[in-house]
Amino acid sequence: MPELPEVETVLRTLEYQLGEAGIEEVQVFYPKMIEGDPSDFIKRLKGQHFRRYLRRGKYLLFEMDDLTLEAHLRMEGKFFIQSQGTPKAKHDHVIFTLSDGRQLHYNDVRKFGRMMLIPKRKSYARFRDLGPEPLSSAYNSQYVKEYFAATPRKVKEVLLDQHFCAGIGNIYADEMLYGARIHPCTPCNRLSEKEIRSLVRQGKKILREAIAAGGTTVRSYTSSLGVTGLFQNELRAYGRKDLSCRRCGKKIVRTVVGGRGTHYCPHCQKEKI
Repeated sequence: MPELPEVETVLRTLEYQLGEAGIEEVQVFYPKMIEGDPSDFIKRLKGQHFRRYLRRGKYLLFEMDDLTLEAHLRMEGKFFIQSQGTPKAKHDHVIFTLSDGRQLHYNDVRKFGRMMLIPKRKSYARFRDLGPEPLSSAYNSQYVKEYFAATPRKVKEVLLDQHFCAGIGNIYADEMLYGARIHPCTPCNRLSEKEIRSLVRQGKKILREAIAAGGTTVRSYTSSLGVTGLFQNELRAYGRKDLSCRRCGKKIVRTVVGGRGTHYCPHCQKEKI
């Protein structure tokens, strides 16, 4: 599933390429992709213009004239900007015809992505259950310290919990823990203040670098918009099973934590007994 850097890259690319384009027509070919009545979805979007591009966690929020289009890419969702008249691809499920003659195609092989219309707001109560954005000032050492002190759960599991922090997924959780030299199975309430500060610092650093690189293109999340993520060239832990650790030369190992494949260096990230 695309994580914060990939979703942010898609958002920024769409903002750059679409600007304040108007919507003249909407076609929905897979009604289950729309939460709510698809015919109402089509009717309400006609005549609207893209005004503001936002992201909350892994959700895309496109503010229009008087409503907001919410989209979640899930596993395989991609946007393609096409010229008008471009034949519909097999997995194009929603097509927006724009006032400038182009079309925005939403393509999703697995059909897991979802779209819905929500009221336009200064703040979106729908997302109140999500944790703070990891690049925000609210995500800081004090917040993490207080949250971790109350739970013996494994730190990798908590990093993936969107109630704790919005937008972090499997790739970046592994990278953050590697950067902070923390074993993924360490209970949260066993981490020292120094380790927590390092985790927060490394997390922000890695996410900023990933956004600057266009994300990590594992299943070409972003290349559909002409932007190829390059951060996979910088990965230190994720996907590097049996390869040499870039710090110590020992082999990266793979295990499963919270049902997710997890990569770490057993020499640099020692488990607390």
